[in-house]
Amino acid sequence: MHTTGGERFTVEATSLPEATVLVTKGELDHDTAEPLRQALDSVWRDGGRLLVDLSRLDFCDSTGLNLLLSGRLAVREAGGSLELIGLHPPVSRMFQITGADRLFPVHTDLDAALAHPRST
Repeated sequence: MHTTGGERFTVEATSLPEATVLVTKGELDHDTAEPLRQALDSVWRDGGRLLVDLSRLDFCDSTGLNLLLSGRLAVREAGGSLELIGLHPPVSRMFQITGADRLFPVHTDLDAALAHPRST
């Protein structure tokens, strides 16, 4: 397990046999996005399953959404998948308004994600 970030936003990365899990916490915006960018850059190349847990995210602006969208493309190009966990208001609202919720497989929690086969 590896945690990066600052006071307002953190990312905790954990490698499981089935997937790599990134747990986000706090406020994801232009000023706090670097830990997520670094975490995505360090894990997307393996072509495996990447689960990004947003259940502890209090806020996400367009910077965070764009990072996840570009991460999704990079992971797919490497033969993997990027799936989301725990979209809760107000973060879910951003995904609904932009239609991004239709681009990602979304699971209620980690157990539900691991119970389903990898999405492509």
